[in-house]
Amino acid sequence: MFLLGLATLWLLVELARVGVLLATAATFLGATTLHYFLGRTWIYRGTKRKPVPGYGYFLVNAMLGLAVTVAMMGALLEWTPIHYLGARILVSVVAGLAMFLSNAILNFKRL
Repeated sequence: MFLLGLATLWLLVELARVGVLLATAATFLGATTLHYFLGRTWIYRGTKRKPVPGYGYFLVNAMLGLAVTVAMMGALLEWTPIHYLGARILVSVVAGLAMFLSNAILNFKRL
């Protein structure tokens, strides 16, 4: 999902001329939604939570991840000379791990 999101970010910024932070938010939400449905199937196969409420919890967690992602991207792009794709890779480590742990503990636990 991350590579798909990164490629889409590049396409939106370079070809569609969308602003970096807006493109970051859009690709984050798209990849996160796809990740949820793939995660239910492969990663968290034993979860007993129904898909609709589970997706709701996942979206709440994703909004927190989105806030962290956009804030960190903005800070890195404003205060460092790093390229936006490099910044997105660095940000993904922090936000991705936090979201994974949060989902594993709160959303996909085996009830």
